[in-house]
Amino acid sequence: MVFSSYIFVFYFLPLALLVTYGLFFAPQRARNLALALLGYAFYGWAAPQFVFLMFATTLFDWTLSIVIAGNRWQVWRTWNSKETDKNPIVALEQNAPRSRTQRTAVAMSVISNLMLLGFFKYFDFTVDSYNGVVQALGFTEMQWNTTLQIALPLGISFYTFQTLSYIIDVYRGDAKAMRSFIDFACFVSMFPHLVAGPILKFSFLADQLEYRTLTTQKFARGVAFFCLGLAKKVILANACAKIADAAFSSSSIHPADAWFGAAAYAFQIYFDFSGYSDMAIGLGLMLGFVFARNFDHPYRSASITEFWRRWHISLSTWLREYLYIPLGGNRKGKARTYVNLFATMLLGGLWHGASWNYVIWGAIHGLALAYERSRSKANKRFVLPRVLRVGMTFVVVMIAWIFFRTPDLPQAISYLSSMVGANPIGDSAVLLRGVFYQPYALLSFCLAAFVVWFCPDTWEWTENLTLFKTAIFLTLFCISVVFLVTQAYQPFIYFIF
Repeated sequence: MVFSSYIFVFYFLPLALLVTYGLFFAPQRARNLALALLGYAFYGWAAPQFVFLMFATTLFDWTLSIVIAGNRWQVWRTWNSKETDKNPIVALEQNAPRSRTQRTAVAMSVISNLMLLGFFKYFDFTVDSYNGVVQALGFTEMQWNTTLQIALPLGISFYTFQTLSYIIDVYRGDAKAMRSFIDFACFVSMFPHLVAGPILKFSFLADQLEYRTLTTQKFARGVAFFCLGLAKKVILANACAKIADAAFSSSSIHPADAWFGAAAYAFQIYFDFSGYSDMAIGLGLMLGFVFARNFDHPYRSASITEFWRRWHISLSTWLREYLYIPLGGNRKGKARTYVNLFATMLLGGLWHGASWNYVIWGAIHGLALAYERSRSKANKRFVLPRVLRVGMTFVVVMIAWIFFRTPDLPQAISYLSSMVGANPIGDSAVLLRGVFYQPYALLSFCLAAFVVWFCPDTWEWTENLTLFKTAIFLTLFCISVVFLVTQAYQPFIYFIF
């Protein structure tokens, strides 16, 4: 189930709100239990079998967190109210040495989560890569012929990263372990951010899980967030997706049209994901939670470094705190800093999907970050105007997105060749222009560009609500509903991650 569907908008969301506000005066634990059950129902809508996998990993990580926070007997004590009063769980001292039991517990959690993610997400990719290598070397008899095809559980990349951040924060002493399994299950299975993020740190939500308020101000802003996010998705992202799909599926395309299609995909992925993040933040507000901002005008960035401070902020924060800094960050000298930046983005690319194209996408960003880091120390007499630097950054990001969009490396190279006029242009390229330059396609593309570079972001626009803004939100919601009902084409890029 996705937010941009009539089933969610007209059935699941009203049910969730009815349950949440029906338990307005109930204890917080009961409200968390109801929200956890709603999350499991939301997650199991398309693939019920994976609900058991998420529950098992949640229980396993929660148990290990209790062991890390106390000792091996603390697990039993959490179920005994008298014992928990005598032995409350507190955060570990950050600089204190950890016992062998604690080190073993955190290692078990990290290894099990990474093995789970690796098996479901990268098993087929590993087998295909191995077979390709041995075939190229002429050792076809060494190929691994298997009929096993692994189905990817929805959202496994997101909830795995969230539970990992929880375990690591507890081990570091940045957060205390959650005594209640119900509260922790609510954190993991909360449907607003379950299948596509944002990747919320446990320490950010810990206090809200124990105490939060339901207010008219939160609800009103949440509705505004959801309306704008839904409009981004179904009005702008879907329209740009049609242009991008036509361009990337064409066997013959003019260079100008190839650039047009690449830009359309850049707009699609931005409005697709930022729209979904807006809806997630809005849903969180309706349920009493305040989530962190996840996008901040990323295409207005004047460098790749700035881009990653503005794009998918929750992921870039996770990669920095749990990968880049543990690798050594910038504390090991210049050369090591460049290697750490490159390695972080390489792994970040692989996190997005089991394909060499994602690795190349991460490598492009890693190299750009390392280059900008090296240039930041140099004395520069001339600095280009910001508008030119923004344009250059957008071009680099857009070219990198081509590896994100194409299914394999040969198709990515072919599309890049078309962009520079290196591919022959057939008669079908003329027909493609008839699809590209229809009034609706052009209007949608220009509107997307205008919103990207000139309009305030959803976060800013919803800070102060007025009657005029409310009228715009409701109008956009009505238009979006019409699009939902009348359009069968509803792709969502990040749903597969």
